[in-house]
Amino acid sequence: STVVETNIHRPTDSTLLQDGIRIITRWLAEGQEFSPKPAYSFADHNRRAKKRCLEILHAKKDAVREKAYTDLLGLAGRVRGYALAAIAVLYGYVHEDLTECQRAQALAQKLEQAVGILTRVIGQTERRVLHGESVPCGEKVVSFFECHTDIIVKDRRDTYYGHKVFLTGGRTGLILDCVIERGNPSDTVLFPVLLERQQRLYDRFPRQVTADGGFASQENLRDAKSRGIKDVAFAKRKGLSVLEMVKSNWVYKQLKNFRAGIEANISRLKRSFGLSCCDWTGWFGFKQYVWSALVSYNMLVLARLKLAFA
Repeated sequence: STVVETNIHRPTDSTLLQDGIRIITRWLAEGQEFSPKPAYSFADHNRRAKKRCLEILHAKKDAVREKAYTDLLGLAGRVRGYALAAIAVLYGYVHEDLTECQRAQALAQKLEQAVGILTRVIGQTERRVLHGESVPCGEKVVSFFECHTDIIVKDRRDTYYGHKVFLTGGRTGLILDCVIERGNPSDTVLFPVLLERQQRLYDRFPRQVTADGGFASQENLRDAKSRGIKDVAFAKRKGLSVLEMVKSNWVYKQLKNFRAGIEANISRLKRSFGLSCCDWTGWFGFKQYVWSALVSYNMLVLARLKLAFA
């Protein structure tokens, strides 16, 4: 398993509030370019919002930071009010040119979506900053554009913003399967699912399997053995003995080395094929990006295999 990140900046409550103010203000200004102008008004608070963000970033005292957050939340609330008034006007916009009416409705829909996200950001900021609550990862907003982004915490140490991707490789170096998951599922839960996918793809289970330490558990070992898999080597034992997993120490060492080779292939995918961060937008675009990188990688591997055996 690995993480492919989405193309977003490191999210904080203050920068998300600033993003919401900036995006909604820009779209409100875009609506004023229609002729005749829609009957709504707004003010541009971008400069003040930027100052408050810098105050929050450089604040050395909690009281100063909280005061800046309170002002920033007030600005976000005002901008949300402007947008709500504009949405009603844009939905009722009448023009002799049908295209202009459609443009107004499309802009109203974008504003509606942005207001929904900004409302959630305001809520999570108030809970965290003003009330001292800890907001669960599943309830947090991390981007206005890549709303599908998940918060992935690995090893209780590093935090990533993207999606977990599970890759299966073979001895040729080809990537044989890929599963892109939403949320932050445990590796142990996915192990039986990945084995079943191998059975569906190739009409049989592999004879030997090696996997990351995160997949290791007594239950997963029993499940794999019950499917007729002879040797199952996890990178971390987690209470399992070598001879429980495989028939000898030599086999365990060989399978661990095999897994290390797949790690090298994943590293190459990230360095040379852009799999470390997705540049395409949306959930559908994310899946397309990952699969296009994998297909490109496999095509190159196949070409090299053909040259090697020609």
